[in-house]
Amino acid sequence: MARALASQVALREVWAWSMYDFANSAYTTVVITAVFSAYFVSVVCGGASWATFAWTAALSLSYAAILFTGPLLGAWADAHAAKKRLLLLTTVGCVAFTALLFYAAPGAVALALVLLVVSNFFYGTGENVIAAFLPELADSEAMGRVSGWGWAFGYFGGIVALGLSLAYIQLAQKAGQSAQHFVPVTMLITAAFFAVAAAPTFLFLRERARPQRERENPWHRVRETLERARRYGDLRRFLVCILFYQAGIQTVIALAAIYAEQAMKFTTEQTILLILVVNVTAAVGAFAFGYVQDRIGHVRAIGFTLVGWLVMIALAYFSTSKEWFWVAANLAGLCMGSSQAAGRALVGYLSPPERLAEFFGLWGLATKAASIVGPLTYGAVTWIFAGNHRLAILATGAFFLVGLALLKSVDVRRGRAAALRGEELAGA
Repeated sequence: MARALASQVALREVWAWSMYDFANSAYTTVVITAVFSAYFVSVVCGGASWATFAWTAALSLSYAAILFTGPLLGAWADAHAAKKRLLLLTTVGCVAFTALLFYAAPGAVALALVLLVVSNFFYGTGENVIAAFLPELADSEAMGRVSGWGWAFGYFGGIVALGLSLAYIQLAQKAGQSAQHFVPVTMLITAAFFAVAAAPTFLFLRERARPQRERENPWHRVRETLERARRYGDLRRFLVCILFYQAGIQTVIALAAIYAEQAMKFTTEQTILLILVVNVTAAVGAFAFGYVQDRIGHVRAIGFTLVGWLVMIALAYFSTSKEWFWVAANLAGLCMGSSQAAGRALVGYLSPPERLAEFFGLWGLATKAASIVGPLTYGAVTWIFAGNHRLAILATGAFFLVGLALLKSVDVRRGRAAALRGEELAGA
């Protein structure tokens, strides 16, 4: 295991880095995927026909803000060697606004949407920053493994946070409480979990970068980064590929509970149990597939996962029983863990080492743009076609299909050589 790490990197530090994935997964699992999303549609909005579109529009707005600020903040962090400081700020913001979701009562649509937009903005920005530490910690030939460790740890964090929420919900239901009483409390549980679990990251993760005073103007660095990105043709092509297949992934993450309850008629408790199990399969996929990726190659590994996503879409579309939907959901879990870990590792492998935070800002730009396009497309389809969630999930499959086609144009060896030598080795 130690051979997978960069020189002078201790295993404890990689554990501390992975703990951030463990911590922030509480937010995306409980708030975005399993609990608050379905609560927003059915309780806060009273099951209105526009509710799913409102949910996806709010997420899209927050991702648009991350999209425009991500490269700028990454450039500032590189110039000031301040990735860790920026990570702390985003963590405090996400924790605080997640806790405030406690006040999202039935009918409080505007408040719920504002809190969702702000909390998700802080979450997504922190996700960009923590990813920029990966190439500093992992050996260049083992980024798939180390990225997989982080994603796997993250899914276990989601399991623990969701398990705590489920335990509270079961107690509340036995006491005769309804969703409008117990769901807000799970927001407090999630916020507290995020804050406590992230503490090791700030105690043990080192800031290895040095300030680059000659590049203090972040706007200049962003412009320079976009110009430099043209030199790295394979990285650029892979970022476009990410834009499409992540649109599908982010749609599944944002709409899973809504689809389960609206199309498959799952109860809240059944949905949470489903997401719990899916997080286990996602953790297995992320951990195991990191080793597969390093062995068979980045592009081939990601290609396998995209084929798996297409199979999952077909199963979800044709499922008429809850048993078959369980199969589809767990296949999504395996593909989710492996494809996300593999994508993050490949971006690190194709990025120039001296500008990691900036180029991970571009990765964040691609994933956040995907987070706008994918869920918003799903929401629009359900709104236009009178709540037809099956048609919406079928439309989601198109994103994976385009991503698979674009992946064929990425040459990893050529792209890595360009990143190390800082010159254009392949035609843009």
